[in-house]
Amino acid sequence: MLRVPGRGSLMGAMGKAQVMAAGTPAPVEAGGDSRLARGGVAVLRIGVALLWIQNVAWKVPPDFGEHANNGLYFFTRFAVERPVFQPYAWFVEHVVLPNFPFFGWMTLFIEAGLGAFLLIGLATRFWAVVGLAQSLAITVSVLNAPNEWHWSYYLMILAHIAVFATAAGRSFGVDGVLRPGWQKSTGRLEALLVRLS
Repeated sequence: MLRVPGRGSLMGAMGKAQVMAAGTPAPVEAGGDSRLARGGVAVLRIGVALLWIQNVAWKVPPDFGEHANNGLYFFTRFAVERPVFQPYAWFVEHVVLPNFPFFGWMTLFIEAGLGAFLLIGLATRFWAVVGLAQSLAITVSVLNAPNEWHWSYYLMILAHIAVFATAAGRSFGVDGVLRPGWQKSTGRLEALLVRLS
């Protein structure tokens, strides 16, 4: 790239001028330009992925602890026994617990998907939103449970916001490799993948 002393790259300056003339803001790449910043974003994404992978380990099918009153079932009951948000407690009591195996499988698949897709950095913004929703559901289930550290749930929520805001899959992830090709394509699927990445 051609550099003008004291001005950065000539192509960068020309690109900014074209964008300003068009009236739309220039896109900001994930993590800025430094390798260290991109590496930090990738470490955050992978750390969050490992959190979900580790959490899947104790969600044991087929009953997910319902008959022994342990595991996922035990912690889900806290939403009713120690409610954080009354409408959610009602939903858990009247919809989730009576159909617990279904919700157990859904939790297992969602959290396994979170771990897998965040680990490889594919459709990362989509999975960050899913992770945010799952973190909120966990928070309103167990925030009032005994011996729980509130900040662990707040940090899960904040981590997913950071993964979304930085488009973390573009930093050493599959999104970063495939997104340029998706952007050049005119197909609907590719346009959707650009938005999800």
